[in-house]
Amino acid sequence: MNVRKGWRQRRSPLISALDQAAYGDLVAAVPAPHTGAELAALTALLARSRKQIGAVAVGRSRDAPSRAAAEAFTAAWEARGGTVLAVVDWPESAASWLRPAVRLTERAPDAWVVAAAPLGFAQLARRLRHSTDWDPARTYAFAALGDPRLPDLSGDGTLHGLRGAPADGGTWQVRHDEVAVLPPASGPR
Repeated sequence: MNVRKGWRQRRSPLISALDQAAYGDLVAAVPAPHTGAELAALTALLARSRKQIGAVAVGRSRDAPSRAAAEAFTAAWEARGGTVLAVVDWPESAASWLRPAVRLTERAPDAWVVAAAPLGFAQLARRLRHSTDWDPARTYAFAALGDPRLPDLSGDGTLHGLRGAPADGGTWQVRHDEVAVLPPASGPR
């Protein structure tokens, strides 16, 4: 192991105050309430996955819109016959993100679903990548995490493969450090 790689593995994955200041409005953002189209598109994304998804872990911020979105998704997923292994919440700022990261990944779900504010999720995603076997390509999120600045705030390919649904019922996906957005499909799905 070279010295630089060893340093990167030991250093804290926390986002610095300087980086947080550079993303002021994104850092302060509270998610908008989810829409029915968003929930339907998100559920459809999981159902259409190439891999069979049955058991999921749901992660959420502690704000009211994220809580409501997580509850709505949990009810919709269980109504489809899916299993929710855990619902894990976290604050927007914490000294350590290890506890929610471990709780979200410990039961080895088929996928993760996230309803969260951008800053808390960026912090958590960095810890997930640093300390667990979490895979952003098996993670699905509500609209608030489709912000094109989030991959850069999260850093260095942390979110590559993350996908989700915007409020209009379309889809979005993180490809390296960019967010590609597709409009809702016309006609029946």
